[in-house]
Amino acid sequence: MRELRPHLDVGGFVAQVRDMSTSGYRLAALLSGTQPVAVAGFRIAENLAWGRHLYVDDLVTAAAQRSQGHGAALLRWLREHARKHQCRQLHLDSGMQRVDAHRFYAREGMTKAGYHFVQQLE
Repeated sequence: MRELRPHLDVGGFVAQVRDMSTSGYRLAALLSGTQPVAVAGFRIAENLAWGRHLYVDDLVTAAAQRSQGHGAALLRWLREHARKHQCRQLHLDSGMQRVDAHRFYAREGMTKAGYHFVQQLE
């Protein structure tokens, strides 16, 4: 997860995950031996626009492990987990600069569905 969220130190990461878990945030990892090679942070949510869905907050494969099917395997697991929890859709946002990730999502059958807007309040 550090590759995707380098601004978080270990203590900050653990504290934030604990806090987010009260809102349903969960972590899933694909391991090679005891080492995580792909990690996802996700939640089951419901809203008026999408109904019940699985939202992927974080999805990363270790740089040295990319193009070996790990990300695809974890995404398959996320889809099955979503189905098991009666979700009709899987959603995620991806930074505009993550062109390789966008190609990966397209290969996995995902489509671009909208724009995500942000406004800093600090």
